[in-house]
Amino acid sequence: MKYLDEYRNPEKVKSLLREIESVTTQNWVIMEVCGGQTHAFLHHGLDAMLPSQIELVHGPGCPVCVTPLEQIDRAIAIASQPDVIFTSYGDMLRVPGSSKNLFAVRAGGRDVRVVYSPLEAVQIAEANPDKQVVFFAIGFETTAPANAMAILQAKNKNIKNFSVLVSHVRVPPAMEAILSSKSNRVQAFLAAGHVCAVMGFHEYPPIAEKYHAPIVVTGFEPIDLLNGLNSAVKQLESGNAVAENQYQRAVKFGGNESAQRTIRSVFESVDRKWRGIGVIPQSGWGLSPEFQMFDAEKRFDVQNIFAQESLLCIAGEILQGLKKPPQCSAFGKKCTPQFPLGAPMVSAEGACAAYYKYHRDVVYE
Repeated sequence: MKYLDEYRNPEKVKSLLREIESVTTQNWVIMEVCGGQTHAFLHHGLDAMLPSQIELVHGPGCPVCVTPLEQIDRAIAIASQPDVIFTSYGDMLRVPGSSKNLFAVRAGGRDVRVVYSPLEAVQIAEANPDKQVVFFAIGFETTAPANAMAILQAKNKNIKNFSVLVSHVRVPPAMEAILSSKSNRVQAFLAAGHVCAVMGFHEYPPIAEKYHAPIVVTGFEPIDLLNGLNSAVKQLESGNAVAENQYQRAVKFGGNESAQRTIRSVFESVDRKWRGIGVIPQSGWGLSPEFQMFDAEKRFDVQNIFAQESLLCIAGEILQGLKKPPQCSAFGKKCTPQFPLGAPMVSAEGACAAYYKYHRDVVYE
């Protein structure tokens, strides 16, 4: 297949659904890691077409959703200071902090800007030498190369009024955290193709073997998703557990080595807190010692800001596949996209936002 519409072919979709139904004899819980995959499943109605024995649960692969509350509060504290231009991707402006969000900071008169690339933030810093320009560097492995390049560019140009508030996270440690939990329900993963396009999937075979859980790399179109699901079910039914690549047109085992070198040149592995989940060892990236001068947390002395999550929001349980959005008492009532309690209702990749948008007020099991 060469063209995008071929990956949405209705007859091929029906054929794959029949094949999945034919091989499914037991109940299985399968997690799609990425929020983009969650939205694709619901957008195309695939979740409702699967055999009743297959339960899809939704993973922590939404960068906005897993950014911890105190990191949002740190962003707000920095953005609220005079002579600061705070830059971020658009979704982050709507994520609630402890008392307000970045939109409220902008409405209050501070300079908070939406950018589409970290390199834009570097350009803003270069054009405004009398201001401190901060970029909110969130995301998984997909955004890390561009963020690293922005920092390298700032260093090479000796731009001293640029810094980054880093909240980078990594997929493999999150998988292990979920699988090693005593309350884990996940029996197989659909891994995010765009993450693996950068990092490859060489880290996945040991995880699949250790926890006896199939991991299948998939894309985001209906046929991609169903091919990945079909492979995962076949492995589960046969008792196999290996890492498999069903997104070969975009992913190779070793990934993009140039992008990985760029990441390693700027970042180092660190323990990272995930919203609603807690600290996962070595699950994130932070600035290496050579680039500490670009660390906004230290520049603005906000490391000691901590926060308490909403007691009503069950984002952590949703992100670990323990519950689904409609099982939250606040879903669609006290928590809506207009008035969200937590990040999964805000983000374009959030599971709660997907269920709300596509009218999934019941749980398909």
